[in-house]
Amino acid sequence: MSRRILLYVLTLTIPLCLGAAAWQSAKYTELVWEIEKLESLQEEWVENNKRLIAGMALLSSPERIENIAKKDLNLIKKLPEDVLQIRIEGGPGGDG
Repeated sequence: MSRRILLYVLTLTIPLCLGAAAWQSAKYTELVWEIEKLESLQEEWVENNKRLIAGMALLSSPERIENIAKKDLNLIKKLPEDVLQIRIEGGPGGDG
């Protein structure tokens, strides 16, 4: 009787182990595919960020801003001797 139970247990255990191995393999393949997809998406984001940073550098260049100020806004650059600075002493955090 004991051998018969052992035979039944082995008969059920082996297919369950094989099924679990097949499930694990399928899950692994699915996760590898998802990782590849996420890595591809990450590369796209990095390339997009590089383009945006290059665009920001171009748009914030001093030459471009100076041209806009002169041509579009009719602004002129002040000479250092034309600038008046006022210094207030005894403000917050000062000696009063």
